[in-house]
Amino acid sequence: MSAAGGKRHGGVPSATLFALAGIAILIGIGLWQLERKSWKEALIEQMAARLSAVPASLPAREQWPRLDPAVDEFRRVSFPAEFVNDQEALVYAAGSAFRPDVSGAGYWVFTPARLAGGGVVIVNRGFVPADRKDRASRAQGALAGTVAIVGVMRWPERRGLFTPADEPRHNVWYARDPQSMAAAKNWGAVAPFYIDQEAPSAPGGVPRAGKFVATLVNNHLQYAITWFGLALALAGVYGVWLSGRWRRR
Repeated sequence: MSAAGGKRHGGVPSATLFALAGIAILIGIGLWQLERKSWKEALIEQMAARLSAVPASLPAREQWPRLDPAVDEFRRVSFPAEFVNDQEALVYAAGSAFRPDVSGAGYWVFTPARLAGGGVVIVNRGFVPADRKDRASRAQGALAGTVAIVGVMRWPERRGLFTPADEPRHNVWYARDPQSMAAAKNWGAVAPFYIDQEAPSAPGGVPRAGKFVATLVNNHLQYAITWFGLALALAGVYGVWLSGRWRRR
């Protein structure tokens, strides 16, 4: 082979390695998406089972440190408690993945609830539109005295990279984190979980409590097909390129 021919074909090994590595990575991502699909389907099935179960009694206070979110989150519970209505905290919301009846900008109303046997559980009483942020505008929605609460156990929301900083001075939070609220508002020790309230409904309709629906988005099959398609496209491009190189020999 001439020097010119060697130079012309010298890039084939490196291009082949690059193409094989790229194809392997794309196929690997596609397989990972299939694993995520199976995980998401199992999660949706698990959530649906827990959300359709008959409410159980709230775990006793001494059991709280041993509760496990993997086992106990989304469990439906019922318990009597008394709301501390003048101590609510607001969490900004723009819709909900679990509450199809909630849309538009507004706030979740988080309120401490005192248990008869001692202890405080924070309850998300439901959604209020942005124009009902002021508690005075929905005073009739306060529930006085001991209330039979039915709801779903949840654990604090993890803050993302782009989660805004909370604004305790304005009584606004951007993550559902009762521990942070309790620290800022001097609520004292509270349960490590909170309750998303289903019932009872508030007089006047706000805050708007409601049942959860297990409607998680599951597009992982589409993602997997996309990555496998990219792997096939890369293989095709490489094949056309290599064929052209050999035709020019």
